[in-house]
Amino acid sequence: MADISKSKLYTPIEGIQQLKDALVVLVKTEWNSDIVDELEQGCLRVFKQLDIQSKTITVPGAVEIPFAIRQSAANNWISCFIALGCVIRGGTPHFEYVCQSVTQGITMLNIELDVPIILGVLTVDSENQARERIGGIHGHKGEEAAITAIKMMVLNKQFKQSNR
Repeated sequence: MADISKSKLYTPIEGIQQLKDALVVLVKTEWNSDIVDELEQGCLRVFKQLDIQSKTITVPGAVEIPFAIRQSAANNWISCFIALGCVIRGGTPHFEYVCQSVTQGITMLNIELDVPIILGVLTVDSENQARERIGGIHGHKGEEAAITAIKMMVLNKQFKQSNR
């Protein structure tokens, strides 16, 4: 189990002033909307605090997230994407197929595209586990996704500057 206390994620972000024109696109699902909406709110709180612009696109389910990102990526003004969803295990193998599909799709896009894509899709066994990850004992995965996005945008900007 991931333990945020073993991470330096919440350390100050150097280079954030370089992101004054950044735009992060959140791609969120309609499934488990109460949980996914709270993931989105966590992202938006962080972005508001740090004056980062964002936009949200809604798709039906997690499998559709990579498509929406790929289609939106043609817009060169996007600095980063965050995929937000919540897949809760049921009684069929559907859970494994959906989780594998969205994870592989995001991984492929991270390799293909010139901007980072952050995987903020919860894959949990129960709704209770999901709630523990939106402000419960496991922190707030929406806020963590936003911080990760900011750090990756700064890193990406450094990569682009060093390649000139």
